[in-house]
Amino acid sequence: MKGFIFDLDGTVYLGDQLIEGAAEAIQTLRSRGDKVVFLSNKPIATRQSYADKLTQMGIPTAVEDVLNSSLIAARYLQQVMKPGENVLVIGEQPIRDELLAHGIQLCEDPMDVQYVVLSWDRQFTYDGLNKLFQAAIRGAKVIASNPDRTCPLEDGQIPDTGAFIGALEGATGRPIDLVVGKPSPIAAEAAVRHLGLDYSACYMVGDRLETDIKMGNDTGMNSVLVLTGISTRAMAEKSPYSPHHILNSIKEIVSL
Repeated sequence: MKGFIFDLDGTVYLGDQLIEGAAEAIQTLRSRGDKVVFLSNKPIATRQSYADKLTQMGIPTAVEDVLNSSLIAARYLQQVMKPGENVLVIGEQPIRDELLAHGIQLCEDPMDVQYVVLSWDRQFTYDGLNKLFQAAIRGAKVIASNPDRTCPLEDGQIPDTGAFIGALEGATGRPIDLVVGKPSPIAAEAAVRHLGLDYSACYMVGDRLETDIKMGNDTGMNSVLVLTGISTRAMAEKSPYSPHHILNSIKEIVSL
């Protein structure tokens, strides 16, 4: 039995367009007894919405089989926060809802928070940047949902959480404290624990060298780069994060 951890954007679909052969490939894996989980760094939608989207695309998916950076951030904070501590969130409603569902206390006052969750926010403003900055320089631990600089779409790319990380680091002159999404070992552990397999029996399948492939390599998984998203074969040849396998698309995953 093998476990397959699939990235979503750029791997299974691009925007609202399913990658050709994705549904058939995943069905083949499941029918032969392999385990499948979806792991997305994207924090601007709920896990239920991802499950619904995959199901509507012909890949029947339960919400339990979708992990994203919002869930991983919430679980992490549950483990490390002390009673009475607060979190400032730079992000959209889905990640806020996930944190609240896990009992995380949110606060908009940067003077009264011990943690900041820095995420993708398409309504990001200077006021938001200032709140983030004020909390960080006063010692709040800054946790990013994911480090992705961009998100792939059918017709190109748009800025992702990495852009906001860059803004904060430019202002403070120091790196943020932690990333919980890919390529963090925290994300890898969440996915492998969900599958119930050893790392060596799992395949991390994604389109980004610096997140998907790095995480797979760092944690002893089999890393698989698909060429339907951000990274290209030429980029892989020059990258320090060399995938164990390179496929034209997810359609070829059944041949591994």
